[in-house]
Amino acid sequence: MAAPMVTCRKCRYLLHFAHEHLDFRLAELKSVAGLFNIPVSVPTDSQLQNPFVVVDLPNEEAARKIASRTILVKSLFELWAKGSTYEELFSDLRNLPKHFTETYRNGSFCIRLTSFNKQLSMVEKIRRIETLLDGNVAFDGKMNLKHPDNNFHLLEYYGANQVEPSEHPITIYFGRWIADGQRENIKTYHLQNRKFIGNTSMDATLGFIMANMGQVKPNSVVFDPFVGTGSLLIAGAHHGAYVMGTDIDYKLLHSRGRSSRTGQKWRRPDENIYENLRQYNLSHRFLDCLVADASQHSLWRQQPLFDAIVTDPPYGIREATNRVGTTKESVKISEDHKADHVPSKVNYHLSDILKDLLNFAAKYLTLHGRLTFWLPVYRPDYVDEHIPRHSCLHLVANSEQILNSKISRRLVTMEKVKEFDGELADESATMPQDPYQGGTFREKYFTPNSKAPHERPRAARTTAARSACLAGDTTDGRRHAKTMRSEKQDDLTKRTDVVSMASSSVADT
Repeated sequence: MAAPMVTCRKCRYLLHFAHEHLDFRLAELKSVAGLFNIPVSVPTDSQLQNPFVVVDLPNEEAARKIASRTILVKSLFELWAKGSTYEELFSDLRNLPKHFTETYRNGSFCIRLTSFNKQLSMVEKIRRIETLLDGNVAFDGKMNLKHPDNNFHLLEYYGANQVEPSEHPITIYFGRWIADGQRENIKTYHLQNRKFIGNTSMDATLGFIMANMGQVKPNSVVFDPFVGTGSLLIAGAHHGAYVMGTDIDYKLLHSRGRSSRTGQKWRRPDENIYENLRQYNLSHRFLDCLVADASQHSLWRQQPLFDAIVTDPPYGIREATNRVGTTKESVKISEDHKADHVPSKVNYHLSDILKDLLNFAAKYLTLHGRLTFWLPVYRPDYVDEHIPRHSCLHLVANSEQILNSKISRRLVTMEKVKEFDGELADESATMPQDPYQGGTFREKYFTPNSKAPHERPRAARTTAARSACLAGDTTDGRRHAKTMRSEKQDDLTKRTDVVSMASSSVADT
């Protein structure tokens, strides 16, 4: 039996976050709250490493709505008491108004204990719960561990230092369980169980974070201009949106080419985005996926079309950055070949990709629609001026996912705040400071210490050669491969000389 809804004396609720993607927590929370028009107050002193965050919400219904969307919240509680010691916690509990606790006095209940950064034995847990029940909370109902009317939780925070955690809890919370977040979707939509995947398929957790940051709503239209294997469309379809996308890779969208799965050489005919959605009973949310160049905006009707644009542009690491074009001065195609003609491609600089993406969003997003995209950065050089800007788009959030000590990517979320007017000269995207000027992100990725190729370790050069070939830079790939062959030949010559010298020494003796 569900507990009756009551209003907390201070409207305080406790969020228990999963300990991952720490920089995304509050951004996702605020975005989800905004989706439901729920005012949320987050303390400014909230510590990033602390998975427990106290917030002010209007009522329990608002708390349940937030829990129904967030992917980073494990559980949400109505906060009854908080203290740095058990004495403070018990004092706070005893001072609760009688009418506040009376609702739960006679129902069956259970109390569970959760500790962060410290393992507690069952004996220690039982001792703490018994102390709590000894005159600090008045429950006359029976304890029922399987199907209680009310779930209560005791939560202990021992700090973020995993090497030497605090001996005693730094903060202790007690509250009534309201709802769990949507963490079960991570398992349901895990890439390991998905029919169609690629080298850069987005994992389920980040896909749902992006959908929440984009405030994807039921019956809205979500678009991904670099759709790839459609991972980002799945999260949107799960939340009731109609989804579509484009990609320049004909083979990928038509289930051709080599498979990304271990032990499978070629893709099967049914490995495509539609089959992925049908796997999760979401095929009725699929509009279409087109083979198209994201830099060509003229193929779309000149009006707002999409409620959200959620995308992960190619960085030039695992996937090439190409657009339709040619280096030739003039190209003539005969009438006989036009029907089957596949346009040639040229390199598409990452700075141009980002500026074109913002221009596209300014034109085709509905008013107050959101653009959510990943921006790869070289961490030692990063400044906020690297974020592209557009006069029609307002920056909402900028969260970092650290990949290694030098490289990260930032999830940038923007909201369209005014209609696009193509006649105004200043209504085009800009980058106050271009982080990729004079080079590519791929070059920084493989030379993080700015060393010349011959100064890098062999393993790094081998990886660079392979990546160059994958990214379509065959000239760079051949150069690296030639260097590696030359070094191998030198090593073989040296070993042969050593063996010859050893043989001569044996013959002399």
